Amino acid sequence: MSMYAAQLVGLAAGGAAVGFLGPQRALLVSAGVYLAVAAAVRLQLPDLPPAQQTAGHEERQTNGWLLRLSWSGNTKLLAEPRVRSLLFAQWVPPALVAGAESLVVPFASGHGMPAGSAGLLLACLPLGMFVGNLAIGRFLRPAARERLVVPLIVVLGLPLVGFALEPSRVVGAALLLVSGTGFAYALGLQRPFLEAVPEARRGQAFALLTAGLMSVQGVGPVLFGAVAEFTGSGDAMALAGLATVCMAAAL
Repeated sequence: MSMYAAQLVGLAAGGAAVGFLGPQRALLVSAGVYLAVAAAVRLQLPDLPPAQQTAGHEERQTNGWLLRLSWSGNTKLLAEPRVRSLLFAQWVPPALVAGAESLVVPFASGHGMPAGSAGLLLACLPLGMFVGNLAIGRFLRPAARERLVVPLIVVLGLPLVGFALEPSRVVGAALLLVSGTGFAYALGLQRPFLEAVPEARRGQAFALLTAGLMSVQGVGPVLFGAVAEFTGSGDAMALAGLATVCMAAAL
């Protein structure tokens, strides 16, 4: 929820920066903020003591042992069918929706929407994420969240199919808002994923989950950007939504 709220603040601040400074200077300000954050992370976060290690363990780490351990551990995790299926269930739908989200700007500009419409549309998805996670996380018990995994994935993908009809700005914003609430499906997979992973590998499993999630969200825009070259942005967004619904049917 903090991440989704930060996205909304970032979109608002970015829009204000573009309005006051223009796009080029706003990008320079954004780059400067990244550098400042990198410096703060390096200088302000505390140095936590490492776990107790033997001298031989430390020596193996310096010889690339840690990298080999990470690779072999991830391979073992992916080799377990239950863990692998839960990982893909948490990776694929966000990757598909990221592909649709990447087409919001060309969709808005290609359909003659007023200036600033793309920012409004982009803000609706994280807003829906925030609302969905708040509602599902606050008012439903874990067992109910797990039962709603498949229906929420359908909610995530089905509204995007409506972009094939070339909706107006208001309707498009509503579709993205509803779609964003479907991201709450991941709450229903957290406990099964935790239970499926051996306790000794849980830290590595969640690191793999996060790294994979960030990686596949870069694949979606490439894939559906290529599709949009042949079908148009609205139809490509609809195809991403349809693929998400098919993913729900496969679970």
